[in-house]
Amino acid sequence: MSEMIYGIKTPIRLDYTYMPGRAQSRFLRALSQRRILGQRCPQCHKVYVPSRGSCPICAVATDQEVELAHSGTVTMFCIINLPLPGQTEPPPYASASVLLDGADVPFYHLIRETPARDVRTGLRVEAVWAPDEELQPSLESIRHFRPTGEPDAPLGSGKERP
Repeated sequence: MSEMIYGIKTPIRLDYTYMPGRAQSRFLRALSQRRILGQRCPQCHKVYVPSRGSCPICAVATDQEVELAHSGTVTMFCIINLPLPGQTEPPPYASASVLLDGADVPFYHLIRETPARDVRTGLRVEAVWAPDEELQPSLESIRHFRPTGEPDAPLGSGKERP
């Protein structure tokens, strides 16, 4: 009779190539110029960032580009306390959904330059960009977000919605 095997430990590696479409390519190229582009839906008028090329609600093309502010509001966050393979930031640190001013959908990024315990919903933050020589068509052009020092966005203002 053989023993039951309940699990194994084995290294795994996943290599992949991401092929952005036209809308995401424009978004990524803009990041290399310190610009954040979103797209507005012609029907519901929501502004999506990163650009998607179509509205997931109305199912129509979104071709009107909108340049967004480099500041926004934390709508949700997670404090990472455990070390994970490949991390570049030592725990604890915060990862958050940031609703940029002028956008209707937040996107996820790191919050730095403040203790993770001080990150909260409503916190006003701004993008910290890579040096000019390191800018590239990648989200890595935005190093992280940091608190602006502005008062928190009040709950229910619409600036903190996910």
